[in-house]
Amino acid sequence: MVRRMRPERVAGRYVFRSLSPAELAARLPEIRGFFVESEGPSAILPAAPGDGDAMAQITLQVHSALDGVGLTAAVSGALAARGIPCNMVAALHHDHVFVPEDRAEAALAVLTALAAET
Repeated sequence: MVRRMRPERVAGRYVFRSLSPAELAARLPEIRGFFVESEGPSAILPAAPGDGDAMAQITLQVHSALDGVGLTAAVSGALAARGIPCNMVAALHHDHVFVPEDRAEAALAVLTALAAET
């Protein structure tokens, strides 16, 4: 999967936030990702102007099987080796990597090189 992935940056800026039930209902149309944790619902949302913790989304354009082994480890390991923090999100068809907005181009370069050298 690593060799076949084509990392692509998705337009926009995103933040991870906890939401109350009322906020969840109101913001449902804009939610990019969602998970219920023991502390309450967490969502990935478009960043508002001034959000200093905005992240960029990079989608690994390869069909990632839910029973696949190693893609998350290879991607997060390559980014960690260059000091780039990441938040991995696996969905049904693709894996998505969220990195600090100011490190997005560096992360994209690392992931493109990783696919080429595998």
